[in-house]
Amino acid sequence: MKRKTFTPQQIATILKEHENGKEMDAIIRDHGVSRASFYKWRKRYGGMEATELKRLKALEDENRKLKMMYADLALDLKIAKEIIEKKL
Repeated sequence: MKRKTFTPQQIATILKEHENGKEMDAIIRDHGVSRASFYKWRKRYGGMEATELKRLKALEDENRKLKMMYADLALDLKIAKEIIEKKL
């Protein structure tokens, strides 16, 4: 089954529908969202506007990239230290 990716605007719209009183089962059926995804979104993004949600997603992506860069640099440093120790 193909994994569907929702944009921050779509997530905010889905959560707004629930806040406005629409049944959760109807929302899940209409948008093709799993129950677990809906609960996770509601816990994480509940009460946010689309612009806030978009900014949060951008910050999460940037944080993930920075963590990967740090891991690569830490590995390079470890390898360099091992090479220097072997030469001495």
